[in-house]
Amino acid sequence: MSIFFTGFPGFLGTELLPRILRRRDDDALCLVQPKFRPLAETRARQIDARRVQLVEGDLTQPLDAIDARDVREIYHLAAVYDLSVPREIGMRVNVVGTQRVLDLAERAPRLERLHYISTCYVSGRYAGVFREDDLEKGQRFNNYYEETKYLAEVEVRKRMSRIPATIYRPSVVVGDSATGATQKFDGPYFVMQWLLRQPKLAMLPVVGRPSCYTFNVVPRDFVIAALDALMARRDGAGVTYAVADPRPLTVDETIDTIAEATGRTVIRVPLTKSLAKGALRYVPGVYRLMRIPPAAVDYFVHPTTYDTTNTLAALAGTGIAAPPLRTYAAKLVEFAGAHPEIGSAAMV
Repeated sequence: MSIFFTGFPGFLGTELLPRILRRRDDDALCLVQPKFRPLAETRARQIDARRVQLVEGDLTQPLDAIDARDVREIYHLAAVYDLSVPREIGMRVNVVGTQRVLDLAERAPRLERLHYISTCYVSGRYAGVFREDDLEKGQRFNNYYEETKYLAEVEVRKRMSRIPATIYRPSVVVGDSATGATQKFDGPYFVMQWLLRQPKLAMLPVVGRPSCYTFNVVPRDFVIAALDALMARRDGAGVTYAVADPRPLTVDETIDTIAEATGRTVIRVPLTKSLAKGALRYVPGVYRLMRIPPAAVDYFVHPTTYDTTNTLAALAGTGIAAPPLRTYAAKLVEFAGAHPEIGSAAMV
């Protein structure tokens, strides 16, 4: 018997796969793009090369070469995690890729569970509390990443009557809370890096009313521990779990936390969202100076908060909980400062 795994050797997949193998006797069959095979081979050896089989393939093509007869679990993590992704690429990887995995699941007679990694931001710009069972709420989307992840989750839900599937929605995932380690700098790292490039008295443009919006951040080690515990449950079929901070900081509090961690005193410069995005997109030199993608601005005036009722209930008694950003922000800053070679590009 085997598990079929996509998203290896990615940010979450690299840490999640060894945990799964520790609690299961099955070997793993990992679909890997040819260009990532050398990295995948290295990481497979670090886990247990005897139990990790790498299969080169393209998620956007039919998975007919995969023998579904012995597949007991499917873990679908692969996606384009890029706020600036063109719609065509997002549709091909996030939506069509998910459809291919669902087709494989329907061919697997011994399938016990399909685990699908979605995102909290299928909410788009829904105003208010977005519950774990919510999906089609007439929301508008900030970008094609959100829209295509939403459409992919719609596909998963359509087939839940035939496939025992569980959906997991992480919020913004940052580095490890103990070490700060990450593979990609985005989200709050843009603010972090901007402040690190400035003197002790730093200027920071802020959009909207930062005390009225929250910024939901969770560290990778919490996300991995939570996913592993939730995926091990036998009663998760048909359930959606928001893997998010149930008590997120406001944007104002997030800025204060990052400022303290970087040793900066921040002078806030108020801007409208349209002015901030327009300047980054069109005014020569502004993006080169700030290095904040225009698409990232939307998340500092995000009108949605996330209900985590299912997740909190399922993790009760496990000791697994989202730590406050204040307790590990310094680790994120330390790692970011020590690793200028890491960028914000997604694995595509």
